[in-house]
Amino acid sequence: NIYVKTWKAGQRVKQSVTDFIEKKLKLKVNQEKSAVDRPWKRKFLGFTFSWDKKNPKVKLSKPSLQRVKAKIKAITSRKVPIPMDERIKQLNQYLIGWSGYYALVDTPSIFQELDEWTRRRLRMCMWKQWKLPRTKVKKLTALGVPKQKAYEWGNTRKKYWRISCSPILNTTLDNKYWLSNGLKSLMDRYKLLRNIT
Repeated sequence: NIYVKTWKAGQRVKQSVTDFIEKKLKLKVNQEKSAVDRPWKRKFLGFTFSWDKKNPKVKLSKPSLQRVKAKIKAITSRKVPIPMDERIKQLNQYLIGWSGYYALVDTPSIFQELDEWTRRRLRMCMWKQWKLPRTKVKKLTALGVPKQKAYEWGNTRKKYWRISCSPILNTTLDNKYWLSNGLKSLMDRYKLLRNIT
């Protein structure tokens, strides 16, 4: 990835670099993966750039975001009956390494959004894990929900994904709950790696 001011200069530099690589170093340049283009239209090792010329930022490429979400989705699939502590362990193993690599990005909001999405998927798994209405009522009551409210939500017919972002689960299975159960925060990890207070 070589960035210059104009398209014409880009063509000239691309040709000279290609000649050097192929003639001097005796290596082959993959022309299908090589191009003269705007930085924000290209991706490299999972990264791309914002279109703002005055204040360019390193961003996560769309394919990279799709891959991390697919991995989180696989680990938090409610069809896979594994204990919650094992799900959290698998998430931590994957996401700690992932955040270490992608801490170069200048858009912390993506870490915040992935944190929120991961917690929602875990709430969905937890709701499925509780299975029976009486178990849900018991668990919600133990988490401090008034008995009448716990009975009302425990017997709801709303789908798992919808209930996972309900006020009742957002306030009981909140950030502190997951932190106390060992889930690592991507946003906290990002701040640590970027030395942000």
